[in-house]
Amino acid sequence: MTSADPVAAPAAEAHDRGRPARTLRAGPLAVALAVALLLALTAAVSLGSVDIPPGEVWSVVAHHLAGRTPEPGTRDLIVWQLRVPRALLAAVVGAGLGLVGTAVQALVRNPLADPYLLGISSGASLGAVATIVLGTTLGLQVSFNSALGLTVSLAAFAGALAAFSLVWLMARRGGGFSPLRLVLAGIGIAQFLGGITSYLVLQTRDEQQTRGVLFWLMGSLGGAVWAQLALPAAAVAIGLALLQARARGLNAMLMGDETAAGLGVDVARLRREVFVVTSVLTGVLVAVSGAIGFVGLMVPHVCRLLLGGDHRRLLPLSALTGALLLVVVDTVARTALDGQELPIGVVTAVLGAPTLLYLLDRRLEHK
Repeated sequence: MTSADPVAAPAAEAHDRGRPARTLRAGPLAVALAVALLLALTAAVSLGSVDIPPGEVWSVVAHHLAGRTPEPGTRDLIVWQLRVPRALLAAVVGAGLGLVGTAVQALVRNPLADPYLLGISSGASLGAVATIVLGTTLGLQVSFNSALGLTVSLAAFAGALAAFSLVWLMARRGGGFSPLRLVLAGIGIAQFLGGITSYLVLQTRDEQQTRGVLFWLMGSLGGAVWAQLALPAAAVAIGLALLQARARGLNAMLMGDETAAGLGVDVARLRREVFVVTSVLTGVLVAVSGAIGFVGLMVPHVCRLLLGGDHRRLLPLSALTGALLLVVVDTVARTALDGQELPIGVVTAVLGAPTLLYLLDRRLEHK
């Protein structure tokens, strides 16, 4: 952040009131996070019902990356076909959730906001589940991993956009804007959409599919395959580029719409663009991982404490932090109980609920 930018400095100051004055440098922090992410990915592939030494993990990965076929065996199957795509998908989903949380919190000027609490994830889940249930009714084999997976992602995007728009309209009723009303509207709409989703799931005649969808709704990467990685990875990369290009506008919006407009930001256009980008990202991510709560809440808050409020640094570092967090959480969910996998949402809720209570307490103290 430089003093030459008339937007970044005052916006960061407005967003960082009550936070420590000293922040870390983005470059060293990014390097540290990248190294930690690499170690976490190695541990995620190494640990499981069958532990595989890190050296052997990297030997298998190196053989495949070099185009050489390693010796066939169970360990090659476990490493390359099962654990590597799952660990990479966890990193991609975590990065996307970190990005979405950061952008949404800037958009609504509320550190309590995240896709899960605002009902965006619930809308995406409803769109995805409705598509699968309708496909089953019509005799189509629609699933999260099927050839029609893009249809599921599009339906999830439509649901996310509709839910986000409804929450925003309710928070803006009467011409004013209340952050508390926004969160309460999001929670209410999330519960309403969740109820419809549960009803649709119970209408399926396939008991195995019902159990699978219910587990997926709590957050799961258990069905991760290589073919699943391309779409979410591309969506996160494009989303990061688009949001990074709008970082100056997001900084300005922290000071309010009128101030942002006075600084030359087209607030209405920026809001539409961020609405679409975050809804697309949420839809794609929910389609492959289910509704994973609290990651988009915790990651931006931690990164702001370390870096300050300048979104030029905050967005890429939130992506790295989110990737690291979800890789660790998925590893814990997969290995914590012997012979049983926990839904990722259970672990993130244990971490995220205290974070939410802490943030609520901080906001009430400063009122």
